[in-house]
Amino acid sequence: MATPVNEAEAVLQAVREVVPRLRENGLEAENRGWIPDENIELLEKAGVFRIAVPKRFGGLDLPAAEQAAIVAEIGRGCGSTGWVSCAWVSSAWIATQYPDKAQEEIFVDGSVRISGGFTPTGTAVETEGGYVLNGSWRFNTGIKGADWNIYAAMLQRPGQEDEEVFAIVPASDVSIADDWDVTAAAGTGSSTTTVKDLFVPAHRVVDGIEVLEGLVGDRSNAGATGRNYGLTAYVMALSVPVYFGLARAALEVFLQRLPGKGIAYTHWAEQREHPYTQVKVAVAANKITAAEGLAEGWLRLMQSGADAGEQLSVEQKATMRGQFGYAVQLAKEAVQELHDISGASIIARTAPFQRIQRDIEGLYLHGLMTPVGSLEAHGRVLVGLDPGTDYL
Repeated sequence: MATPVNEAEAVLQAVREVVPRLRENGLEAENRGWIPDENIELLEKAGVFRIAVPKRFGGLDLPAAEQAAIVAEIGRGCGSTGWVSCAWVSSAWIATQYPDKAQEEIFVDGSVRISGGFTPTGTAVETEGGYVLNGSWRFNTGIKGADWNIYAAMLQRPGQEDEEVFAIVPASDVSIADDWDVTAAAGTGSSTTTVKDLFVPAHRVVDGIEVLEGLVGDRSNAGATGRNYGLTAYVMALSVPVYFGLARAALEVFLQRLPGKGIAYTHWAEQREHPYTQVKVAVAANKITAAEGLAEGWLRLMQSGADAGEQLSVEQKATMRGQFGYAVQLAKEAVQELHDISGASIIARTAPFQRIQRDIEGLYLHGLMTPVGSLEAHGRVLVGLDPGTDYL
């Protein structure tokens, strides 16, 4: 085993070593509707939940590109575990955009798991020293194993228009419904959560626009620190690699099954000798590589802006948004290329390929990740219009 050259490589190597175990645990995760405790323990030991935590709190504070590589590798082991890890890591980064007082509470242990409900289906009302939060939020990925949870809510003030805020609360203050029963990404435990008349101190509630644009005050890590990426771009840049991991897993599992496998009801005793199989495998592999190539470009662009302490232009953000969507589409298509020539034996629930295929099909439908909206925003800018969305 090679010696890691830095902290990022050490985490990546540790995750790579547990990928087989994560994959073996896939059926258990699906059956229980939540990833096994073993998966969390393995990733905790690898240092995954420190990668977005600032160094002043004992974290690793890795650049987005290195975080993305680690998330992709987790997704190669288990789609659900990859999606949950992405949620926990990206939400930890969001917490770095809060005032120092909040960060000191949230990052006290150096390793932290933070989930979130980012559709503003709750309300916040001002009270002495903070806010009272009420509401229910669907698809709260990772809440079953989280330390903290971020909620988007509408701040209600008499005589004023409602404004979106982000409140962060201890996960222990959250009620979790038993309503996650799905056919894809089943292990993410993305249940509906509810809070009722929950007091949240003022330093743990931030303005939605300010956090989106990195403008929250009273924090020492503002400016050109190399970690102040735009919120939407960062979350998407960390989420898309889960699709890469799933696609890589599909290719790996397909190729492992291929030697000695014939084509039923034909004279082909070795499927790998059939030219159609060779072409489909090559197409799938190149789609994955093309998607990963797009990621290298947007991660460089994001990092250059963060290093300079500058916001990217609307055109740059819209271009990245389009590339996010197209990369997701390529990854999904790569899995489908292989699915089409895999044979009926893969439909067994114990076979990892069918779970990989269902997971990527399901995650493809995620409101922010499905390609249509992303390609529309990019296309609008290309033809001289505004992007038509604030989520850039």
